[in-house]
Amino acid sequence: MWGTHTLCASMVAMARVLITEELAERGLARLRDEGHDVDVQLGLSPEQLRSVVPGAAALIIRSETQVTAEVLEAGTDLVVVGRAGIGLDNVDVAAATRRGVMVCNAPLSNIVTAAEHTMALLLSAARNVPQASAALKQGKWERSKWTGVELHGKTLGLLGLGRIGTLVAQRAYAFGMRLVAWDPWMSPDRARKLGVELLELEEVVRQADFISIHLLKSSESVGLVGDDLLAHAKATLRIVNVARGGIIDEAALARAISEGRVAGAAIDVFAKEPTTESPLFGLPSVVVTPHLGASTVEAQDKAGETIGEQVSLALAGEFVPYAVNVDASEAAEAVRPFLPLAERLGRIWASIEHGEPTSLAVDYQGQLADYDTRILTLAVLKGVLGADGTESVSYVNAPQVAKSRGLDVQESRTAAAHDYVNLITLRGDGHSLAGSLFGLRNEARLVMVDDHTVDIPPARHMVIIRNDDRPGMIGLVGATMGRAGINIADMDVGQSPSGVAALMVLSTDKSLPAEVVAELSAADGILQVSTVDQD
Repeated sequence: MWGTHTLCASMVAMARVLITEELAERGLARLRDEGHDVDVQLGLSPEQLRSVVPGAAALIIRSETQVTAEVLEAGTDLVVVGRAGIGLDNVDVAAATRRGVMVCNAPLSNIVTAAEHTMALLLSAARNVPQASAALKQGKWERSKWTGVELHGKTLGLLGLGRIGTLVAQRAYAFGMRLVAWDPWMSPDRARKLGVELLELEEVVRQADFISIHLLKSSESVGLVGDDLLAHAKATLRIVNVARGGIIDEAALARAISEGRVAGAAIDVFAKEPTTESPLFGLPSVVVTPHLGASTVEAQDKAGETIGEQVSLALAGEFVPYAVNVDASEAAEAVRPFLPLAERLGRIWASIEHGEPTSLAVDYQGQLADYDTRILTLAVLKGVLGADGTESVSYVNAPQVAKSRGLDVQESRTAAAHDYVNLITLRGDGHSLAGSLFGLRNEARLVMVDDHTVDIPPARHMVIIRNDDRPGMIGLVGATMGRAGINIADMDVGQSPSGVAALMVLSTDKSLPAEVVAELSAADGILQVSTVDQD
């Protein structure tokens, strides 16, 4: 039933946080300071991970730990999986989403580091720096053997022009390189502003003297650079990959280099890691590093600090900016202050809704209508669906829970707002509710209940009473509360559009006992009593 509920915030206090790979101390310190049990267990086998993950509310990893569907199934208490870095090919994000487990990463933590390592490998491939260094240390002075080429005037082909690809483009431009790129998601205008010409994939490979890969690993990108694509390459092409292993078919690239169809490569990532074997390792024109793209002190500090912050937010049930499996993973600065209000409105709406609701319409009026408000609707659903405390509802699984309960949710936005700068309105199954934020401090106000105008701050303990429009109702409620030792902290009498005062909204110092609710419900003239209690 959805009538009178005790509302539980979707937060996990004193949670166990399992960390399976090295993490910068900054990230650990934040979690410890908040009272969480930080459990560091490194070098776990898949079987060991499945045995220790039960009881953990959060799992923090880097690139080596494989978070499979089996691990997620074993982690019955998991709220969030945090990846201290960018790539998520070692996390079954789809399985996590099905289980309502949030997955977040630290997408900005190592972009500068990765871009700089890309440039280091680009220069190493062009000038044969590692090979010449190794030879000289072996007592060989081989100036002519390791003659290189200049970057200036050469064409750099970028496969992917996201954050890291953009940084590489900026740095390569400073070397005087011509820039071309393949990125189906990049607009031509944006590319032109970066000084990059967008081309089809095969044409990039035909024109490029150097290629740098900046793609996510996916079913579409695995094996992308293989025999077919390399057939379009110039014999002077050198390929750099600091993105993800598996995007290059290592055997195909090794054949192309061995046969003189490609000049060389500089590779930081491999299909299987860690590895000490690859067909590329025996080729003198190939430079390799052991996945060092994110390996700087600065990047590790940023990644640890960022993922600690993201996991902390997830455990507190708050908005997580870098959640990757939330159906609205971004929230404009103008939208974020409304998240707590949206969730509270959902909880209050659930408290006055008797029986299983079948429909809910959420309308955003005023300036909010100019923004993507999907995250606010998820916050409303968190409040509505989590109100009865029967299951954990998060930004991740709220749409799935709504569907499983048969709740049809519709969202609308209206630029015009007659009485408020911004207004969030909930309607469905005969009940309605609206709220807004006021003043420089963004103070929340409940401004409408069941089409009765009110003005009262949402509080931890609230009582909403529908009553006949007759004298003595306020006195009856006050007297009943007084006999029970309940202090009324705030109160407003709602006016219907026709001026009928038939609704009271009260804030109380504590939750109403069941017997007080029953006494009020049985009183003459009282039509409905709903309580809202947030732990």
